Amino acid sequence: MKVKVLNLDGSDAKGDIELSDAVFGVEPRADILHRVVTWQLENRRGIARATRERSEVARTGKKFGRQKGGGTARHGDRAAPIFVGGGKAHGARRREFDVSLNKKVRALGLKMALSAKARDGLVVVDSLDFAEGKTKALSQQLAQAGWGSKVLVVDGEAVNEGFARAARNLAGINVLPAVGANVYDILKHDTLVLTRAAVEKLEARFHG
Repeated sequence: MKVKVLNLDGSDAKGDIELSDAVFGVEPRADILHRVVTWQLENRRGIARATRERSEVARTGKKFGRQKGGGTARHGDRAAPIFVGGGKAHGARRREFDVSLNKKVRALGLKMALSAKARDGLVVVDSLDFAEGKTKALSQQLAQAGWGSKVLVVDGEAVNEGFARAARNLAGINVLPAVGANVYDILKHDTLVLTRAAVEKLEARFHG
């Protein structure tokens, strides 16, 4: 699949780039994408902390009052849930959200997400060289390019420092290195912008 390479302002750069059909030409399947996105979001969740119950709090077990004649109810344990500092009755249990998913399914999901954007919403730029590093100047260039309000920009080994600095305060613009490309972020944005280096890294990720 041939794609025209653009500059950051949307103008044509020199030459085209050939995208691998094995990575950018896969037929997307909603069930695979759903499984990968669910796996991602579940693994983002932290561990749900357990509350301490009656047997787990550090309180004395000695009977602290007389059985009769004290004028109060008969208690034998400060760890009872009705006392301050006592254990929680029917407390929350520890829960871990560590969902596993086959590596082949995860890889297939990323290919399908890239392929879905290749059909509609993929832009390839020559590079992210932006020496000026000014947010206002980058905002004007991106407005001229007309890539939409939610843009994910993926660079190669590392994100260009000047571009990352300028894009830091732009709402709806997110920047990742190629190693961080993932299904959820790709699908969440209207436009996926890849550099030449990012395309090479992503294709090498599957063919390596």
